[in-house]
Formats: sequence, structure tokens, C-alpha cells
Amino acid sequence: MLDRFSLRARIGILAAGVAALVAVLVSGAAFFVVRANVLDALDTNLLQRAQAAASSGLTPAQLVTFPTQVFGAADLRLAIVTDSGRGFSAQGQASAPPLGDPELAVAGGSADQSVRTASVGGVAYRVVAVPAGAGQALVIAQRLAPTQQVLTSLAFTLPLVGGIGVLLAAIAGVAVARTGLRPVDRLTAATENIASTGDLRPIPVDGNDELARLTRSFNDMLGGLAASQEQQRRLVADAGHELRTPLTSMRTNLELLAAASVPGAPQLPASDRAEILEDVQAQVAELSTLVGDLVELARDDAPTVVHEPVEFTDVVSRALERARRRAGDVEFVPMLVPWTLVGDTTALERAVLNLLDNAAKWSPAGSAVRVQMKQLDEWSVVLEVADAGPGISDADLPHVFDRFYRADTSRTMPGSGLGLAIVRQVAVRHGGAVWAGRAPEGGALLVLRLPGRRPPEE
Repeated sequence: MLDRFSLRARIGILAAGVAALVAVLVSGAAFFVVRANVLDALDTNLLQRAQAAASSGLTPAQLVTFPTQVFGAADLRLAIVTDSGRGFSAQGQASAPPLGDPELAVAGGSADQSVRTASVGGVAYRVVAVPAGAGQALVIAQRLAPTQQVLTSLAFTLPLVGGIGVLLAAIAGVAVARTGLRPVDRLTAATENIASTGDLRPIPVDGNDELARLTRSFNDMLGGLAASQEQQRRLVADAGHELRTPLTSMRTNLELLAAASVPGAPQLPASDRAEILEDVQAQVAELSTLVGDLVELARDDAPTVVHEPVEFTDVVSRALERARRRAGDVEFVPMLVPWTLVGDTTALERAVLNLLDNAAKWSPAGSAVRVQMKQLDEWSVVLEVADAGPGISDADLPHVFDRFYRADTSRTMPGSGLGLAIVRQVAVRHGGAVWAGRAPEGGALLVLRLPGRRPPEE
């Protein structure tokens, strides 16, 4: 039912409900406590008057003849009752208090005193009785109408005050909710603004309470979303730039071949035609590789990985065979150790091959590339790929694994700047890491760390 109201209204209703419950409990408790205290004070007063009159030394016949004003009130009724049930009052039945068994018990000596409420002619009285000699009791009764008027007024005043308290609690609850939910309103406005405009500016944060923490978390989310959007924008821009060069070259070559095929046009020499076709094939291969790398890197979420035991030594060996076929006269010197892990064989082989291809690209002719596996501890191993090339500058070291990053010295080299980014992505997805440094051989040192274990020796 409360779902139809806003959160601010629900907080106000809740505050009013709690205040109403407290008001009912407090008012009820206060009424019954005050009522008991008023009646107790009345009983004590009547008993004191009765005991004072009974101990005054006057005979019962004298007591009943005194005006009731002598005992401190005009609305009293006074009588002497004997243990035989006979009662004596100044004006007979007109001034006699209610008499009954409790008063006879006091007259007979079986009770020290009695206090009760009784009615005479529809009028309620508070009746007390105390001993007044042998076989007699003094009975005094006072009307309850004034006391009941006080209690009735109290019964009306307490709910009225409670109702005012409930109203004030509801107003205070709404005011507190409005103040406390102001950050939530800002968050709501921010999300609506993001949905309509795409503006990812952070929201101002005040204080250190839970809502401030929520706002900071939301700002962190906005920062991550902005970074993701910037990454996507850069990916699209860089991909467009990388794709434009081979596409433009391919288009030029194809237009040249098409122009040469037109009847009456000058014919291309066979050697030029073969060179152009070879160039087109190379550009198609370059595009295929680039598109594959882009597809691999564009997946922000981890793809479905085949979780199977992988002999990492075999993965490195297969990657070495492929790298040797296209490395020319660069030699690879492997130093491998047995190692197994759980992961994706295809992705791991591609990552190792990218490391080897990068080393071969930068190695001078006739040089060697060290490919060495080192066990760090019981649960991790590193693969070091060290070349004898020019190495990596200090400014470029932190960025060699970034997407599309290419150092100034590599602008003229083949490649898209995606190979090492794929290496880092594969490493992270397998719970590992990558880093770059300088090799003892004088060139670059690229290191891939992976978890796993050394297989037991047979």
C-alpha cells in the first residue's frame, strides 16, 4: 500500500506512525498513573479525616451531629454503623453514606479499615470506614464527581497533546526526509541528465555519511564509465586510422589493376602486375590480422575461456615453431621448464607468439632472442623474451602494452600496436601480469608471469 507514496512521504508516515504509537502508550500510561495517584490521595485524605474524627474523644452520637464542613468538605456523608447493621446519621437516610458488608466488617472488628467506591441515588461516592469504639465503625463518603471531572479532562487533554505531537512528528519526518534525501535527489537528477545528455561530470559531495559514500561510489562509477567511453572512442579512432592506411593502399592498387584491364588502356608489365598483386595480398593479410586483433581487444568482458589443463611448455614450443618460420635469420634460444596451468591454449599461444614476433621484429639480422622460463615459486612462473635490438626508452616503458601505442622509433615499422596489448589482456584473464624492461643482451626484455604449478616428475 505504501508503495504508491514517495520515499519522502513514507518516511513522514513512518515518523507519524511511530509518534502515534508512542503517544498512545504514553497517554494511556500517564492516565492510569494519574488516576491511581488521584484516587490514592483521595483515599488517604478520607482515612486521615475518619481516623482523626474517631480518635477525637467525642461519642458517636456527638460525631454524627457535627456539620460535615467540620471535617473539611461540604460534600461528605457521615454515619455510625454498628456490628448489628444499624446506622446512625445526622439527617437519617438523606445524609447517610452507602453502607454494606465492608463497613460491617470494620464495625465487627474483622477488618481494620475499608475503602471502596459505591453509589447512592446514581451518585458515585468514595467510602471509607474506620473503627469508632467497640462494635462500631465511623463511615465517611465523599462524592467522586469532582475527581471524575479532573480525570475526564485529563483523558481529553492527553490525546489532544498526543495528536499535536503526531502532527509535529509527521512534519519533522518530512523535513528530515527532504534534507536527508537531497543527495538522492541529486543522484536522480544526475542519472536523468546522463540518460538524456550523456554528460558524465561528477556530482558534488557533502559530508561523510552513508549518502555521501553512495555519491562517491556513484562518482567512481561515472569515472569508470567516462574512462570506458574514452577508451571506446580511442579504439574507434585508432582503428579507423590503422584501417585507413592499408585500405587506401589496397584501393589504389585495385584501381590501377582495373584501369590496366580496360580495353585500349596501356598494359602493365607482368612484373609490375605481379608486384601489385603481391602487395594486395600482403595488405589483405595485414587487414585480416588487424581485424582479428581489434575483435580480440574490443571484448571488454572476458570471453568464454576453455578451462582445461595446459602444458605451457608445449604452448611455448609451438609458438617458437611458428615464429621461426617467419623470423628470417633471427635465432631463438629456448630455455624451458615443465609447467602446467588451467586456461585457454589458443589465447596463451597467441600471446607467446606476439612476444616472439615483437622480439624478432626488433632484432638485427643474425642475432639471437633468449626465450627463458623461470619458476618464481611453487605457484608461479615467468617467461622472459629478451632481444638484442635497440631496447625501449624510459618514456616508452610504461606504455608498451597499451592499445595502439607505438614509440616514435617504431612509426616506420610494420605492425598495428595491438600485439603487446593482447599479451597483457591474455595475462590478466589468466590471473597473471606482464612488464617490460632492459635485457642483459642490450635490447628489450618482455616478461609474462602466469600462475600454475610444476607437474610431478614421473
